[in-house]
Amino acid sequence: MKWWEQWAFNGLHGIVTVTGIAYFYMKYLAAAVDPFAVINHPWQPAMLALHLLAAPFFIAFFGMLFRSHTLKKLTSPNAGNRRSGWMSLLSFSAMALSGYLLQVASTPELVTVMVWAHASTSVVFVVGYSLHLFIGWRIGRVSSDPSSDSSSDSTSTFPSKVGISA
Repeated sequence: MKWWEQWAFNGLHGIVTVTGIAYFYMKYLAAAVDPFAVINHPWQPAMLALHLLAAPFFIAFFGMLFRSHTLKKLTSPNAGNRRSGWMSLLSFSAMALSGYLLQVASTPELVTVMVWAHASTSVVFVVGYSLHLFIGWRIGRVSSDPSSDSSSDSTSTFPSKVGISA
């Protein structure tokens, strides 16, 4: 994976996450000051617009990373960071599908189901991908440490010591 792919994906991940959380808060948790208001917050339409504009690019970059990173890792004999990768892959797929279905749902009941499906899979993705980044960073940091000796029982076995299987 190229550095710019990772940085662009992480940047889009941040934009989509922040706008999604902000929109969810404004739409479902904030109370409107005016009882006749159609929206609960003046920035609510802007958050939705930014979320919907950034999400297709986020999905496109996910496709690029799937080709350049995920497929290589799935076929690799080295299983480091695979659990959080699978968690990210599956939750991203469910999140993208529920986001699409949310836009085309036509009944109020289906919209409600899709909102909660999208919100819950988004939380799982954000947590899983953050964990994936942290474990990947930790594995890379430990494996590139010149003072670690792979033949001794040092910090190079960090993932298996804390119960995270590599």
